[in-house]
Amino acid sequence: MLLQYGVTAQTAGSSFAIGDTSFLLNNQSFVIRCGEMHYTRIPRDYWRHRLKMAKAMGLNTVCAYLFWNFTEREPGKFNWSEQADAAEFCRMAQQEGLYVILRPGPYSCAEWEFGGFPWWLLKDKSMRVRTQHPHYLEACKRYLLEVGKQLAPLQISNGGNILMVQVENEYGSFGADKAYIGLIRDYLKAAGFTVPFFTCDGPVQLKNDVRPDIFAAVNFGGNPESGFKALRGVQAHGPLMCAEYYPGWFDSWGRPHHTGSSQRVIDELKWMLDHNASFSIYMAHGGTTFGTYSGANAPPYLPQTSSYDYDAPINEAGNPTSKFYAIRELLGKYLQPGETLPAVPQAADAQLLAPIRFTAVAPLWKNLPAPVVSDTTLFMEDLNQGYGAVLYQTTLPAGGTATLQFADIHDYALVYINNKQTAILDRRKGNFTVSIPARTRATPLSVLVEATGRVNYGYLMHDRKGIHGPVVLNDGATKKALRQWKQYPIRLGDQNIPVKYQPLTGQVPAGAGFYKATFRVKDLKDTYLDLQQWNKGLVWVNGVCLGRYWNIGPTQTMYLPGCWLKKGENEVVVFDLLGTNKPELRGLDKPILDMVTEKRAEGHKKASQKWLVPVAQAYHSGSFEDSKEWQTTSFKPVTARYFCLEALNEFKNQPYASAAEIQLIDADGKEIPRSTWKVVYADSEELDGDDGNASNLFDLQFTSIWHTEWQDRSPKHPHQVVIDLGKAYKIAGLKLLPRQDNPNGRIKDYRVYFSPTPFKGI
Repeated sequence: MLLQYGVTAQTAGSSFAIGDTSFLLNNQSFVIRCGEMHYTRIPRDYWRHRLKMAKAMGLNTVCAYLFWNFTEREPGKFNWSEQADAAEFCRMAQQEGLYVILRPGPYSCAEWEFGGFPWWLLKDKSMRVRTQHPHYLEACKRYLLEVGKQLAPLQISNGGNILMVQVENEYGSFGADKAYIGLIRDYLKAAGFTVPFFTCDGPVQLKNDVRPDIFAAVNFGGNPESGFKALRGVQAHGPLMCAEYYPGWFDSWGRPHHTGSSQRVIDELKWMLDHNASFSIYMAHGGTTFGTYSGANAPPYLPQTSSYDYDAPINEAGNPTSKFYAIRELLGKYLQPGETLPAVPQAADAQLLAPIRFTAVAPLWKNLPAPVVSDTTLFMEDLNQGYGAVLYQTTLPAGGTATLQFADIHDYALVYINNKQTAILDRRKGNFTVSIPARTRATPLSVLVEATGRVNYGYLMHDRKGIHGPVVLNDGATKKALRQWKQYPIRLGDQNIPVKYQPLTGQVPAGAGFYKATFRVKDLKDTYLDLQQWNKGLVWVNGVCLGRYWNIGPTQTMYLPGCWLKKGENEVVVFDLLGTNKPELRGLDKPILDMVTEKRAEGHKKASQKWLVPVAQAYHSGSFEDSKEWQTTSFKPVTARYFCLEALNEFKNQPYASAAEIQLIDADGKEIPRSTWKVVYADSEELDGDDGNASNLFDLQFTSIWHTEWQDRSPKHPHQVVIDLGKAYKIAGLKLLPRQDNPNGRIKDYRVYFSPTPFKGI
């Protein structure tokens, strides 16, 4: 029996369909053993090797995102060549005996800049992506029709290897307009795709985007039984498929490197295989987000590292890990008749490079492009610029001591008064106020703002870069918005502003600048550039942008593929926002992926803060179950802006508390939006040994968690988290998702508190 969405793709002897209980390949039951890998995150010269690795791990399919902004970098100008040749990647996969599941977008996510959307969409101030906004839909259709020209000929129905095509991606975490999903599906049909379409989402979000005429898969990072139960709740028939199964997780700047348990992965993959469920391991091989394409999460704003190692079974350099061999052993027991595992390709060696000393420098201040003048500040997008930085300049009037207040900065800014660096503003930390000294005369003000990745997931994706809102000078008596700004667009990444170098001799010029050196190699082997002595910026080798670096970690090295080197002389350029007194590099034979050097933040607890709210003020109390499932409780509606969850104990009688997600339910049974939520207090957060920040409770990511301290100290219960909802709501219920990877800290007894105003003592 074929389901209504199970369109059969078929030519002579070649077909794929969705049946009532299983996928059907050439009319035979077929379990998809898939792994995600992105051709844009792998040097083209290494594509075949990575595909061979996937096959050797026991996969029969690879899943491939297309990133719209990688292909249509300017409106109407499409590039499908070289690193962007998606069709060649699919053809190589077929040659290696692998099928392809295509994920063309238009939205992708994937910790990729703006979720894959082109930055130029944001030049339109009315733009609302992932909606029925007419200009957005027009651009989507144009893009998807071009995708069809390249890839529709490679469907299995045409003798190729593309089995299915995804419609949008995880839309339920953003909206609930199912008609919009239908429009994107129709564009894909118009583009010539005839194989089955599918959507996918997390267990909770499925209800927002599942349509009866499009096959649905579920995404999860643990507890497959629960995930598939949620899928069956919205789709009663059809094969079970996990479209994104997470064996690890991505990294964000300033947070510890993520790792995942191999045994958990094996146990859960085995459960799926034993239940005839298909899956795609996200990521089988993460690779590297080269250039300026790494994205960010929000709230809170957390830009992601260029390394996309992901603790995947195939590591950043394409080599097998212990997780790879464990998966290979498992999948080898579930091969289909006639299928065999090929040998594992030989691991690639990495080389050491002798210290590279830089011989030329181009100070930014001497290489500024022509400015754009306006009365108020402009966004980077207003300057027709996608990536890099913008230097804003105006004049501070004479006056006494004052403060300078920015409404918001996207994303990282250096503030100069009278050409001297005075402050650093970091969107991650929400600090947008600068102290201004007294001035006897008008004084130059410069603000160098760097874009560190547009938000790629959730509610805050319309992430225009630069200074947001007025810049207000407050001397205590008056407030004045500064005007008459010069904006210098500093393009960085695939295209850079032109600069003139000068010999680097003696004293190194202070401040931001480009540093250039040459080095020689005999072997075209991979290496890892050691950037521990630098500050923050970008690296190019032989004209190719390798990505971003930031010495706060966790990544301290930059992956340099050997295929991008040349025998003999090579050129390296480093742009550093702060400059450096010791412009040197060396190449390591191993990466440094887990070294956070940023001074440990106090999190959301300060020494002066104490929880002073009496127990009598608790609005509701109860007990959660010892389960991985969502926990739901209801109570009499209460109007409040501030909410506190207090954990009294946990099931193992350990001193910890942990949880993955919190949702509040309004009086109509709807989930309260979390886009404006902000943690204002947490009595304990593990910030060194784990990413246990309390803001993980509403980051839409089920893999990240709030976890109280455990490494250096383990404070006892009770533990509290206080959240400012942004405005008052009528609240009638609470949903909590326990951490998914293990039961430590699973909350048993709890109390909740509500208040229209901040709690006393917080």
